[in-house]
Amino acid sequence: MTTFDRRKDAYESKFAHDEELKFKSEARRNKLLGLWAAEKLGFAEEKATEYAGAVVASDFDEPGDEDVFRKVRADFDEAEIPVSDEELREKMVNLMGEAIQQIEAAKK
Repeated sequence: MTTFDRRKDAYESKFAHDEELKFKSEARRNKLLGLWAAEKLGFAEEKATEYAGAVVASDFDEPGDEDVFRKVRADFDEAEIPVSDEELREKMVNLMGEAIQQIEAAKK
């Protein structure tokens, strides 16, 4: 195996690792967002867990975060929960940081 082959394998391995971390982080963030939204919606524990799962599943509709945003936004609008778009987007960003920290802590 040449140096080039080893380097190529290392880059491919890092790429796969980074993509896995991204997927896990987004799923964790969406779960945390779902639990936060469920609290705002006044759901009991069991219903909150179910709702968080629905938020995670909504991320498979299309690439990116807009499908998750639209789901939670629509649910807030339907329930007349006064959360602005900016607050919701900021919460998504903050929860992504929290999700990454949780995943990194779990690796230790």
